[in-house]
Amino acid sequence: MSGPQCCSHPPVLNPSSGSGHAEKFGGLDSYVTGSPHSKLAILFLSDIFGFQAPKLRKFADKVAAAGYFVVVPDFFYGDPFVVADDGSFDRLPVWLKDHSPEKGFEDAKLVIEALKSKGVSAIGAAGFCWGAKVAVELGKHDHDFIHAGVLLHPAFTTVDDIKEVKVPIAVLGAEFDHITPPEVLKQWEEVLIAKTEIKSYVKIFPEVEHGWTTRYNVEDEKSVKSAEEAHQDLLEWFSNHVK
Repeated sequence: MSGPQCCSHPPVLNPSSGSGHAEKFGGLDSYVTGSPHSKLAILFLSDIFGFQAPKLRKFADKVAAAGYFVVVPDFFYGDPFVVADDGSFDRLPVWLKDHSPEKGFEDAKLVIEALKSKGVSAIGAAGFCWGAKVAVELGKHDHDFIHAGVLLHPAFTTVDDIKEVKVPIAVLGAEFDHITPPEVLKQWEEVLIAKTEIKSYVKIFPEVEHGWTTRYNVEDEKSVKSAEEAHQDLLEWFSNHVK
């Protein structure tokens, strides 16, 4: 992942944001929200800025309000990516060595195990940027881990990854995204259309950048509207496939 776009508009992290609370879940510090008695759960797989991003938590609360138990684990163990004072992202490759999506996948399995042990019967995964790769890895295993996935402004994910997905998957991409640009998403769409055994769709949102679903400008009406449209798409997808 190159270019500053992945790191633009970094959130101001706030450990007390959201209407849920933090607790250990599956061995990981996590933000949890929604009814703990729900049999339906959504796993939020964050971008590189981690689980204390207020808009990410607000989105998790919105999903929880639709009847899901939502878990947002801290896959970075208190060490999310921090943009340098000069705005550079030079540290990203080094940071990724210790915070790879592959490690995130292993950790996510522990969280899923904990969800199942508390009686959850269906699980969806929402993967943002870095987290999209984790969601795809989970989705390669039929229904062993998740029942459906949504990828939002994905990163680190290849056409070959998409070929291996075995659960219903929705991809929400941005028109202005150097990390996974529309032409790449079109290739994914072709692959998914050919995979008639699973439900899928790819949607490219006009005039938005990578990160728009959780790093939008609240004072820009258009940005808020695009983010809310994506949120609604995610809710509809999970309502159809996590039940």
